[in-house]
Amino acid sequence: MRDLEARLPAGFTAVVEPPFIVVGDEPAERVRWRAGGTVKWAVDHLKALYFEDHPEEILEIWLFKDAASYEDGARRIFGAAPTTPFGYYSHEHRALVMNIATGGGTLVHEIVHPFMAANFPACPAWFNEGLGSLYEQASERDGRIIGLTNWRLAGLQEAIRAGALPTFHELMTTTDAEFYSADRGTNYAQARYLCYYFQEHGLLARFYHAFRAAQGDDPSGYDTLQRVLGETDMTAFQRRWEQFVLDLRFP
Repeated sequence: MRDLEARLPAGFTAVVEPPFIVVGDEPAERVRWRAGGTVKWAVDHLKALYFEDHPEEILEIWLFKDAASYEDGARRIFGAAPTTPFGYYSHEHRALVMNIATGGGTLVHEIVHPFMAANFPACPAWFNEGLGSLYEQASERDGRIIGLTNWRLAGLQEAIRAGALPTFHELMTTTDAEFYSADRGTNYAQARYLCYYFQEHGLLARFYHAFRAAQGDDPSGYDTLQRVLGETDMTAFQRRWEQFVLDLRFP
C-alpha cells in the first residue's frame, strides 16, 4: 500500500481488501463499498466453497468509473489500450483492470482466476473460464454464492438449435489455446452452463474438489464429470443438458 500510494494518480482511492488492494476513481466511499460489498463478498464466498489458499502475490484491482476513464487509465497507467470493454488481467502489473460501469460481474469473474491459479494450477481453461464466467451474474442462495442466467445464454441456445455444439468430451479435451481461439463465445457459454447445471443439481463444489484430486489421472476432467454425474451414456446426458439449457430464460 505504501508503494502504491507513492504512485497513485490524483483522484484515486486505495483500500486494502486481502489478498487485493482495490483502487478506484469513484468517490472514496463508493470505492470502499466496492471493496467490501463486491470483492470481500466474492472472496469470502468463493473460499467457503472452493479455495483454501490465497494467491501468493498481492494483486491490485483497478476500478475505473466509466469507459473514458478505463480507456485513458489503461493507456496511461498500464501502457496499453484495453482489448475488451469490460476488463482484463495484466500479468506484467499483477493487476485486474476493470471498467466498473459495466457492472461487477466481470470483477467477480476475474477474481476466480488468481484463486484458481493458487489452488488448482493445472486447471484447464474450460473449467477455469466456466467457473469464472458462472459468476459474471452472481447472487446468494442459502448463504452461498450462485451464478444466475446471463447474456451468454442466447448464443448458446442458438448454437444448440443449430446442432453446432461440440460434445463435452471435445470441449473438455481442447488445449487452452484451442479453447480460447476456436469459437470462443460458444466455448465459454457451454462451459458456463455446464457449471450452472452442476450448481442447480448441487454438484458443483463436489465436482471441483473431485476434479482437483483426480487431475493427475484425469487432466481434462471428463472421467470425473461422468463419475460425479453418475452417467455412462454421455450422448444421452448431453441431450438432456441441452434441453435443460433451452428451458432457461434471461432476463
